[in-house]
Amino acid sequence: MAKAARKKAKKESNEDKQVFYITEEGLKKLKKELKHYKEVRRKEVAERIKEAIAFGDLSENDEYKEAKNEQAFIEGFIVDADFKIRNAKIIDEVVADTDSVQVGSTVVIKNVSEEGSEKEEYKIVGFMEADSLNGKISTESPVGNAVLGRAKGEKVEVKAPVGVCEYEILEIK
Repeated sequence: MAKAARKKAKKESNEDKQVFYITEEGLKKLKKELKHYKEVRRKEVAERIKEAIAFGDLSENDEYKEAKNEQAFIEGFIVDADFKIRNAKIIDEVVADTDSVQVGSTVVIKNVSEEGSEKEEYKIVGFMEADSLNGKISTESPVGNAVLGRAKGEKVEVKAPVGVCEYEILEIK
């Protein structure tokens, strides 16, 4: 019976495993940030807590409460970053297949439902690296999700907060 339970638990844990798409550069940046939080920020906040305790009466000690909140944030970041690093899937910077949009592709699109709209160029990335101001959109964004797996010349409907827009895929790089 224990063997069946272990097998079921293993299957469930594999199903729950979440993949985080990230470039090699993004992963290096996340690891560097994690190292900073573990080696520097933890020590800084521990020192702040120690100093705040020295002020006495913790029930009315705002410095202590603030430092404990910061400590909780730091520890949460560390747990989250460790999890993302363990479950990271590297996006190849050079995408060989330009027949369809995939994670790592650069796509040129145009909003055909809006007269006079300009071409837009985006790199499709995982949510951790999304930065629309710098031309990087997530696979989980409305536009990124709509173009994923589509080919040049296809039109896609995008449901966005402002309504439904239609985009044409002009180019895949």
